[in-house]
Amino acid sequence: MAQRGECTFWVLLIFTEGSTMRLDKFICKSSELIRDEAIQAIYAGQVVVNDTIMTNPSLQVHENNTITLHGRRLTARAFRYILMHKPSGTICSNRDEAYPSLFNHIEIDKASELHIAGRLDADTTGLVLMTDDGRWSFHIISPSQQCEKVYRVGLRDPISDDVVSTFKGGVQLQGEENRTLPAKLKVVAPREVLLTITEGKFHQVKRMFKAVGNRVVSLHREEIGGIRLDVGVGQWRYLTADEVNSLRPGCPR
Repeated sequence: MAQRGECTFWVLLIFTEGSTMRLDKFICKSSELIRDEAIQAIYAGQVVVNDTIMTNPSLQVHENNTITLHGRRLTARAFRYILMHKPSGTICSNRDEAYPSLFNHIEIDKASELHIAGRLDADTTGLVLMTDDGRWSFHIISPSQQCEKVYRVGLRDPISDDVVSTFKGGVQLQGEENRTLPAKLKVVAPREVLLTITEGKFHQVKRMFKAVGNRVVSLHREEIGGIRLDVGVGQWRYLTADEVNSLRPGCPR
């Protein structure tokens, strides 16, 4: 018979290679319950992990654990990986705020479980990646993974000759202790450039050009880790298995 035993869960769970997640998230990914309902079921002692009742929603469980709800074994749905062309005037949020959420353009089950791997400002357009796999998105947003993001930037003033070398050496942003990581700059036209960066500080691209006396008038992300935007404005598609795997260990440089 199952017994309560949260204090000894570390000897009850089976951890091998694979994915782990919070218990409440696992319940949501393997049933029709929303997060609040999953938490209530856990607190009520209705969830059993490896023959032991668990009442901690934040407990980390493994995909190979035996987890039941009301006596029925649960199997988590596969993670989802989505590419989308973000329109201007939308925000990278799961809910509408001052601007409408870009999730309004996606009609899939439990879209609220998805998050953006690298957000864009409301007035910025282009490539965004959505997923419910937190470990996968870490490889995209963490500067240590050196995942390259390519932006097409429209500028107020013609680009000066010395900016390419300045960006290559890192830019000192206002309010930041350290310079940005080295960035690549390719001049397309006097007022248009392609900028490649591997980090994502707050308003980083706009602040980088402000630091060299220029101003961004348009900003569009074209590529993340070798994956290029290939759908129309407001459209989306699932990533292929090869695309997903290409970003898993760390993005191409």
